[in-house]
Amino acid sequence: MSKTARDIMTTDVISITGEETLQQALDLMNRHNISGLPVTDARNVLIGIISNTDIIDYAQTENVVPLFDLSGWISPHTDIKDLASVRRGIDLLAKTKVSKLMKKKVYTAGEDTSLIEIARLMSRRQINRVPIVDGEGRLIGIVTRADMVRGMAERDESI
Repeated sequence: MSKTARDIMTTDVISITGEETLQQALDLMNRHNISGLPVTDARNVLIGIISNTDIIDYAQTENVVPLFDLSGWISPHTDIKDLASVRRGIDLLAKTKVSKLMKKKVYTAGEDTSLIEIARLMSRRQINRVPIVDGEGRLIGIVTRADMVRGMAERDESI
């Protein structure tokens, strides 16, 4: 029998609501060393997903924090003369709700979905994580690329 999402998914999922701010999202990602968060409503129904890349892209587009270069990394060549603009950028992140930036089209799977199907979904859609939902759309787990690697690395002929 082949492995399924149930076999490798993380069930203690770190998520955020759409009403929380981008700063809170960044704080959660930093605290838990993760790069993205499922976004849920009060009933734990999945309503979106947000990644650190989404926030960095937003920061660049809005010129929120003038410290990032085009690669998304902090540029060592930035001359920080206008600390007020940095402060305004940080304030904007603290006020902007996750719901403004989250992706509403989320590719999900059920807990009985095979690892092969999840790998194909990740590859085809170029995504790094697949939220696992029940029949009512409630978040019950998540499968990340790291989970996939661990699942495939386990000595079991049934992948």
